[in-house]
Amino acid sequence: MLEESVLALSAGADALGFVSEMPSGPGVLSEESIASIVSELPAGTDSFLLTSRIDPGEIAAQVDRCRPTTVQLVDRLESEARADLRRRLPGVRLVQVVHVSGPVSVGEATVAAEHSDAILLDSGRPDQTVRELGGTGRAHDWEVSRRIVQAVDIPVYLAGGLNSANVAEAIETVRPFGVDVCSGVRTDGRLDAVKLEKFVTAVVATVSADDVS
Repeated sequence: MLEESVLALSAGADALGFVSEMPSGPGVLSEESIASIVSELPAGTDSFLLTSRIDPGEIAAQVDRCRPTTVQLVDRLESEARADLRRRLPGVRLVQVVHVSGPVSVGEATVAAEHSDAILLDSGRPDQTVRELGGTGRAHDWEVSRRIVQAVDIPVYLAGGLNSANVAEAIETVRPFGVDVCSGVRTDGRLDAVKLEKFVTAVVATVSADDVS
């Protein structure tokens, strides 16, 4: 996994995400592995710990063991829980995930923005019997995502089914602060250097075109 992290950074990734225990989905790492990889990253690298826990005390303990710069809350936390986390983790950024299911997600996102440094829009299904909290490879309605970007005053990341073929359209439609990709740059569960290069190239070209226009 450290090799994949190095590959992603060399391709131009601004941050790396590490998936801890989840109810479903790919890419789960042990906390020991996450802590080991994070400790080996170059200085200044942003590391995102993806956690499905919702108890602030448990999350804070997990962060203490893994030492990321950012914790990505893939399940729903109440505003009070995020405020508690803020007190417990003053030096760690909080990114609350909102799984976009339709127009109702706009209101959910405005609440999620409270006590968060950023929000991330994904395509999970947290209300299923076996909860999906990310890594689905599915896109959602980007028009709803654009409304969310317009409705909140903190950075918004876009995830969910992104790949080199659709990321330009996604960026142009949603205008997110950044994009997050997992399955779209993998083959047989492993990071694919060719797919990664195509994805980063598409992102850079789209952002550069926007800067010129």
